[in-house]
Amino acid sequence: MLLIYTHKITHRNKYIFNLLFKDTLGVDFTLTDNEEEFKKQSGAKISYSNNPVENELHFISRHLLFETGITEQNISVFEYNSEKVFFATGKASALPFDVFAASFYLVSRYEEYLPHIRDEHDRFDAKDSLAFTNNFLHKPLINIWANWLKKVILKKYPEVIFFEKKYEFISTIDIDNAYAYREKGFTRSLGGYLKSLSQFNFKEIKERNRVLLGLKKDPYDTYDFQLEILKKYKVKSIYFFLLGDYGVNDKNLPIESKKFQSLIKMLGDYAEVGIHPSYGSNKSKDQLKKEVDRLSKVLHREITQSRQHFLKLTLPETYRNLIDLDITDDYTMGFASQVGFRASMCTAFNFYDLDMELETKLKVHPFAVMEGTLKYYMHVSPEDAMKKIRPLIDEVKAVNGVFMSLWHNDTLNNQKLWLGWQRVYEEMVQYAVASR
Repeated sequence: MLLIYTHKITHRNKYIFNLLFKDTLGVDFTLTDNEEEFKKQSGAKISYSNNPVENELHFISRHLLFETGITEQNISVFEYNSEKVFFATGKASALPFDVFAASFYLVSRYEEYLPHIRDEHDRFDAKDSLAFTNNFLHKPLINIWANWLKKVILKKYPEVIFFEKKYEFISTIDIDNAYAYREKGFTRSLGGYLKSLSQFNFKEIKERNRVLLGLKKDPYDTYDFQLEILKKYKVKSIYFFLLGDYGVNDKNLPIESKKFQSLIKMLGDYAEVGIHPSYGSNKSKDQLKKEVDRLSKVLHREITQSRQHFLKLTLPETYRNLIDLDITDDYTMGFASQVGFRASMCTAFNFYDLDMELETKLKVHPFAVMEGTLKYYMHVSPEDAMKKIRPLIDEVKAVNGVFMSLWHNDTLNNQKLWLGWQRVYEEMVQYAVASR
């Protein structure tokens, strides 16, 4: 048990102490702002303020955790222990930077509340992040810093017991389009034929015919392969189904399709299932509710997990909408344009609503890599993909975190644009589960 003194207890410092000590390091603590009470207590003690109280382990505080509201922060990144840090405090502190304020800035996604230019899908882009511009997006910095915190505490108080977490790998798969040709209905199928005809793509017309006649497997039907991998490597997996109304960016099957419903139920027997809120639902809570209800009706159970289609995330609105619909766990925290750690963490954390200055019960689960990011944004070939993926897995293993990948059923077909990527997926899984 740790005793922590700070000159002022705030929602922000309570949140970050909980995140770093309880959730990440597995050690309990008591927080006080009473100096006399702090002095009377014996045992492991740390202070977080401008000056030490007596001879405890002292961390100099910057202003961020004692403020309210959102203002531009003066951030100067420098190196310590060969890693990037900021909010310098000097040598009088147990660490030469405010590890609590810096962690809060990153994990709260403070910068995403500040004025910025959104991308074509109304998203905060990786290139605008502090992590990308200072070359630490590939690092789960907060987990690394937490281990530093543990070491300096143990050096002064070796009797403190920390709970050791175990590394974990989770494969997540988004089902944006369950089948390429099947279950599309007459109008969409006719449109597909006409498009292929206008492009003189007779090979695609022949393939569609063979699939619809039951002579060939649908190219997006890669589910047997996926389940084979899950069984072979004993992998935990989560599927997210897009159940939005048909639109330019929402093209999954109609929920009325019995074949589609059977697929959802079948995958739900082998893995966890969550909602993939549609592109169109991002600005409509009613649409979001409709989609959650659709999945709940198919599975006959409450839906508590989600990941936004196109990774559309606007803070705090997106998360507030999910909370209002009793979603408890979200898996959107990652960038579309770059691999790495959007919140500089590789373990789950509770969403902190900066506008409300309130820790919520919504658990945010960060992912580190998406195959579409590698192919479309970073222009990585399947031959070079593991060169990008392996270092991320190594970083997560080093801090006993959770490595989470994001893949899609259609990209595992090993055809056309995605030739070679099925092999990448299995190589990634194989490497991720090694030495668990």
